[in-house]
Amino acid sequence: MEVKIINNRPVKIWTSEVEDSAMSQIENLTTLPFLFHHLAIMPDVHAGMGMPIGGVLACYDAIIPNAVGVDIGCGMCAVKTNWKTTDIPLEVLRKDIMRGIRKRIPLGKTHHKEAQDEKYLPTGFDVDGMEVVKRRQHSVRHEVGTLGGGNHFIELQKDETDTLWVMIHSGSRNLGKQVGDHYNEVAARLNRKWHSVVAPEIRLPFLARGSKEYDMYFNEMNYCVEFALCNRKLMMERIEDVLASALQGIKFEPMINIAHNYAAIEHHFGKDVIVHRKGATLARKGTTGIIPGSQGTASYIVEGLGNPDSFCSCSHGAGRTLSRKAAVRTLNMAEEVARLEAKGIVHAIRCQNDMEEASGAYKDIEQVIANQLDLVKIKTRLLPIAVIKG
Repeated sequence: MEVKIINNRPVKIWTSEVEDSAMSQIENLTTLPFLFHHLAIMPDVHAGMGMPIGGVLACYDAIIPNAVGVDIGCGMCAVKTNWKTTDIPLEVLRKDIMRGIRKRIPLGKTHHKEAQDEKYLPTGFDVDGMEVVKRRQHSVRHEVGTLGGGNHFIELQKDETDTLWVMIHSGSRNLGKQVGDHYNEVAARLNRKWHSVVAPEIRLPFLARGSKEYDMYFNEMNYCVEFALCNRKLMMERIEDVLASALQGIKFEPMINIAHNYAAIEHHFGKDVIVHRKGATLARKGTTGIIPGSQGTASYIVEGLGNPDSFCSCSHGAGRTLSRKAAVRTLNMAEEVARLEAKGIVHAIRCQNDMEEASGAYKDIEQVIANQLDLVKIKTRLLPIAVIKG
């Protein structure tokens, strides 16, 4: 971990490589008048919208929608089975399991044609008091249990004993984007009204604690976090159904879940503050987390060490080195496919546009993990055997 002083504010960074665009955003964050104590930057850092992905920002009495992002509650889940991957015939893997998953779970921008049962949606929320969530209640019944696109994935993996695991990366679908965009616009309008000292060009408008808009955003954000969990739960339930049909006698351990785009009120350095994690996960002491790699590389089940310097956080993945456009323009599809097939990984790369999420567009997960061994300890290393991308 390296400490830099930027605009007289400490910035603690768990990598020696930060792209210029991400560093510019880090510098912008240090100008915020409500920044608390220091800024923490995880080893998977890369540029985002306003705030870099892989950033942890603690604030006094202010919440920033762009410091959460638009895929609110996006995160990881994983389930361990009792089945050995060596006992799964390739034909069963391809035809019964992978094809079965694709039939049950809409991918990319597609949704369920039929509305899903309301029992799969979050409970315990006053939806009637929510501006965005209320008007989206019909749509979310078609979105729950769908993967989405971009870097979202479903992977079948094996651990060191060749035991089968299932891992999912997905979020709150269009609901989170609608909530994020709406309240970012509300915050920008209010900041203009308040003549805020936060420069509008850095794209970090805030909502002040104590305002009704702050409360509205916090409630809708928390709904999105719960909806994202419901989304992953339903997908996992249906994947387990597919596996149970293909592999008689398979059993499943309880699901591990961790989110990486949200804000929460937490106690750090003697104060209750609002911690934003954008592409960062909770690594409180004893917390079980998931740090996935890129397509075709290892993923890790980890345990948090509760390091106060990171506000008890760690990375959420490997982190990009190439933008999606740059990856499509520069990566060699034949080479990327050859690397996957050399490892015997069942994949779905079919065209150059699929290079958006190729391994070559991402940092080395092994180095990312090595950079944060003061934040987490490794519990399990997982290698992919089959990958479904959105």
